Amino acid sequence: MRLIACLSIYFSICSICFAMLSSSTEPVKSVNVGVILDTADAWIGKLCWSCIQMAHSDFYATHSYYNTRLVLNVTDSKSELIAAASAAVDLIKKVAVQAIIGPQHSREANLIIQVCNKSRVPVLSFSATSPSLTSPRNPYFYRIAHNECAQAQAISALVQGFEWKEVVLIYIQDIYAEEVIPCITRALQEANIHVSYHAAIPHSPDDNHVVEELKKLTTLTTRVFIVHMSPMLGSRLFAFAREIGMMSGGYVWILTTEMTNQLASLNSSIIDTMQGVLGVGSYFPKTKEFQDFEIRWKLKFQQENPTTIRRELNIFCLWAYDAVTALAMAVERAGIKEFGFQKASTNSSNTTDFETLGVSLSGPKLGESLSKTRFQGLSGDFSLLDGEVNSSIFQIINVIGDGKKVVGFWTPENGLRRNLDSTKRDTNTSTYSTSKTNLALIIWPGDSSSAPEGLDLLANEKKLRIGVPVKPKNGFGELVNVHYDPDTDRINVSGYIVDVFKFVMDALPYHVPYEFFPFNPGDYDNFSTGSFYDDLIQEVYHGKFDAAVGDITIRAQRSQYVDFTLPFTTNEATFIVPTKQIKNKKEAWIFLKPLTWELWVTSFCFFVFIGFIVWVLEHGLNKETRISPLHHVDTGLWFSISTLGKESMATWQVEQLRPAVTDINQLIQRGDVVGYQYSSYSIQFLKQMGFDETKLRAYETPEECDRLLTMGSRNGGIAAAFDETPYIKVLQSKYCSKYTTIGPTYQSQGFGFAFRRNSPFVPDVSRAILNLTERNQDIVNTFVNKWFKNESHCSQSTTVDASYSLELDSFRGLFLLSGIVSSSALIIYTVTFLYKHRQDFKQFYANDSLWKRIYVMLTITRQDDNRIQVGELVSRSTTTTTSNLHDINVIDAS
Repeated sequence: MRLIACLSIYFSICSICFAMLSSSTEPVKSVNVGVILDTADAWIGKLCWSCIQMAHSDFYATHSYYNTRLVLNVTDSKSELIAAASAAVDLIKKVAVQAIIGPQHSREANLIIQVCNKSRVPVLSFSATSPSLTSPRNPYFYRIAHNECAQAQAISALVQGFEWKEVVLIYIQDIYAEEVIPCITRALQEANIHVSYHAAIPHSPDDNHVVEELKKLTTLTTRVFIVHMSPMLGSRLFAFAREIGMMSGGYVWILTTEMTNQLASLNSSIIDTMQGVLGVGSYFPKTKEFQDFEIRWKLKFQQENPTTIRRELNIFCLWAYDAVTALAMAVERAGIKEFGFQKASTNSSNTTDFETLGVSLSGPKLGESLSKTRFQGLSGDFSLLDGEVNSSIFQIINVIGDGKKVVGFWTPENGLRRNLDSTKRDTNTSTYSTSKTNLALIIWPGDSSSAPEGLDLLANEKKLRIGVPVKPKNGFGELVNVHYDPDTDRINVSGYIVDVFKFVMDALPYHVPYEFFPFNPGDYDNFSTGSFYDDLIQEVYHGKFDAAVGDITIRAQRSQYVDFTLPFTTNEATFIVPTKQIKNKKEAWIFLKPLTWELWVTSFCFFVFIGFIVWVLEHGLNKETRISPLHHVDTGLWFSISTLGKESMATWQVEQLRPAVTDINQLIQRGDVVGYQYSSYSIQFLKQMGFDETKLRAYETPEECDRLLTMGSRNGGIAAAFDETPYIKVLQSKYCSKYTTIGPTYQSQGFGFAFRRNSPFVPDVSRAILNLTERNQDIVNTFVNKWFKNESHCSQSTTVDASYSLELDSFRGLFLLSGIVSSSALIIYTVTFLYKHRQDFKQFYANDSLWKRIYVMLTITRQDDNRIQVGELVSRSTTTTTSNLHDINVIDAS
């Protein structure tokens, strides 16, 4: 420590000596700098000007050896755009300022930036926070403040921490004030947080307008409000909010930096109306340098403004202080020898002051020096990145009593944290967190320490209006059934789907009141020409219902208008057809069923053909083939018939029930009529498959479907019905093995509950559905047994394959390969045979008939067989004689 102190004293002495030598050899250059403030905003204008003056005096008190010295030229914008732009032009033309500090407001900064871009004069603003100001088109603008969009992720993290799913944005209807709203909205949406309402208030509204807007907000179920407006308008907002009861328990108010950074400027009566409010504010460290500066500033400010009661620094004052320090450093380090302007060349006498602005010779070099400036300022570590302060730490404050309490911090790397010291220590190991446990105790509106839920689902005693489809004749009531009870004079809703909906709503972590309303197309006007269910979806989209519950299939086109929950059923669409009984005793030719007649005939012919080739190839070599021709025919037929008989054994595996139709292609080719459920999307599938629309017929109930299938296509009914598995399950539970399904199957997304777009209930209901289907299967089985109780009593299997008889096409490749191999063997044998007996064939005469030639060939073949037989007899005789002689020799030897 002593060594460090000695070195510090040594370097200080060296600096002083260097400064003295420099000052004695080179005169100090005065550099004019403009300061544009708004005295109409008395508090902020006075505050920032005092900080700028102190920064100037403090800097040169410790840097008296600098060869340059800023000369401050202050002017008033009078809170007017033209006045601000005119002030900038005058400062550049008349005073030749090399830089401008200010202005305070973004709308003024936009015009001043255009002036300074033309003249290449850097602009350093400590309070113009609009995101659009920072742009490659504005290379001479330096924001010594936070970009308003930098706070968006901090606000989102705060909302996530308390698991609020829906918020309302309240903001001033101003082009610059509104620029941050898309940033906040985007950050919330990335976290699946819905902005349910935008309350845009005019820049200068009357009291009635503010009150009416607040009353409108009380009718919403959302109770989380994010406020982005100036302290002047914000103070009026909270005063009226308290009057109408919106500062009581259950409400959440979150301020953006626009108001949080200026809370110190509000008097105690306004603070009293904001009790329990949260705010996201810019962070600055409370270092010893800051504390010393704060004491000196309060004394100075009190002397200059003795009538001002509230004397508190804010972040804008510190940014203004650091802006002067950074500019003073940059001017010195730039090493600019001459500060001047190159006059604009104009040929006309009717030019404006803007057109005659000169171009700064030092502007580019000064800007480059600013970008490289680094130091420890009152607002924290000072450095610029892309023309903005490179710092994005925010503090979370809670308005309590007569002031504010810091309850936590947010950083881009770590998210929400209780304090920054632990964040710095754990930089390498910590992870991003949005947990509310990382915040200190918060006192909410109504003096409550319990975090509000963020929703008031009983606002105005409003219940969710749930639309339930009323099908014609209440078809498929096992799924959804709406009926009137005359005893209670009420409409009752029941069914499998209704039970599932009631269960998942009861499983939500909060109470949701709702009421079922029957949806009957005859009771509503102006419907689309689409299906019944599409009309129900449109009613939800237009707000007549908050949700729809029923056998509603999730489809991409419908999701453009509503938000679906996760499906609570797994659906497939397929065909259902009547079954017919196979009576073996009365069907004498049932053994022919496994194969089509084409395959039977082809198989028989190939058996005979291959048998003939085998005989031709083997008769001269295999003694077992040397039998009479009649015996050859007898053996070949027996081989063929026995083989076919083995195949006919497959008929014993055929089920006793089989579908009346085995393939949808049969339906299309025969022109059969196919049924589909009334007002379903199945008709679109059928058209895509190639069914003629004139051959499609709708049914409304399971009983009607049964009647049409029983009648059949030729008698005014249908040959098959195409529907989703829940409906087929209803039909099969009623009629068991009377019907079966045939392939193929077509996947669908299943049934889901349809809520209004961006409804906060969708994620929670989806989680409840997952919990039901994955962890409470016994409850699902209870619902199934309750509504489909007959299904478990059906003993016969009701699902079969789409094909029963093997066809010729299935074996075309096998027959082709067998024919090629067999024919090749026959050809090779014939060529070899003809070559071997070529001398015998020379006896043919040219006029000999074909039959004579074949007869001669067969005779030769027979002779070959006889010669082979004689050779075998001689061979056996020789073997026997040799064996006998051997035995005699053995006896003689004995």
